[in-house]
Amino acid sequence: MTGTTETIELTFTRLLPAKPDEVFDAYTDAKKQTIWFGLLSTEPGIVEIEVDLRVGGVQTSVWGPNRDELFHETQVFTVIDRPHHLVTTATGRDPGGQEMETTVDVTFEEQDGGTLVTVVQSGFPSVELRDFFRSYAWVGAFDRIEAYLTRSVDGE
Repeated sequence: MTGTTETIELTFTRLLPAKPDEVFDAYTDAKKQTIWFGLLSTEPGIVEIEVDLRVGGVQTSVWGPNRDELFHETQVFTVIDRPHHLVTTATGRDPGGQEMETTVDVTFEEQDGGTLVTVVQSGFPSVELRDFFRSYAWVGAFDRIEAYLTRSVDGE
């Protein structure tokens, strides 16, 4: 086919032990993200997150072990249907300066007393990067969110 390009994407699912509104809020609230992002880490590191949760609003995230090794990500919200669906355009840059832009489409469905979260992320520049996100980035994020949802957090 002339003029078409293949989009490299991943689908990731995880059943979390909380209601959709609790999972949606843990995923989108800056204060909650800052807490869960640090869970399960051996070193505290740096985590800075700001969220303007509205269509056209922006989430900015900066994290890493120290100021010299920071990852940067900006997400623009294109669809918000709390607590069921969220779509963003995500632009990220690693400490080496490599950038990529993807679309992240997340659904939150009540299932078996919890929430089935499905992430479809598309637009990866390579299969290797997609596989890294599938096997490491999303697994780590949802391990942390699950730890956050299953522990008592002061002030929450």
